[in-house]
Amino acid sequence: MSHFGFYGPIEDKVWEKAKSIKLLICDVDGVFSDGLVYMSNSGEELKTFHTRDGYGVRSALSANINVAVITGRQSQIVENRMTALGITHIYQGIDNKLVPYHELLEHYQVSPEEVAYIGDDMVDLAVMKAVGLSVCVADGHPYVKQHADMVTTLKGGYGALRELTDLLLLSQNKFETAHGMSI
Repeated sequence: MSHFGFYGPIEDKVWEKAKSIKLLICDVDGVFSDGLVYMSNSGEELKTFHTRDGYGVRSALSANINVAVITGRQSQIVENRMTALGITHIYQGIDNKLVPYHELLEHYQVSPEEVAYIGDDMVDLAVMKAVGLSVCVADGHPYVKQHADMVTTLKGGYGALRELTDLLLLSQNKFETAHGMSI
């Protein structure tokens, strides 16, 4: 039997794992953004972020699901966007994502089974294999998709993160309250 989310059917295994998630860790490039890096002639870097993903993060935070970011690149744009969303644990310029992952487990006092991770490429695999719920975006690397518990229907930077936050909220019966709706 599978559950039906807003974006399509959800496997029972994924639904059950989503119920226990207390911490969501996200990659940035290819998840929050479309993975493209725009560079101006002066060397300034630009990124785009989808407002629906931002709303999903705020909704998860309001429902006591903590959100953190671990990314390999370093960018003031990322710092500004994540801070504006209310994310306090922002790790940038990270080669080995397992190091901040273990710091986050300790800080939030959660077990690996209570953690979800969403990524899109090879650098994300180590953490994806360590968490309770691993998610790859629809346009992620094919090898990473093979190792994910769930592959989103939406692409990175185009609502994939919101798809995951909606799943977490639905599975935990927090969707309506997180969005300020009365049941």
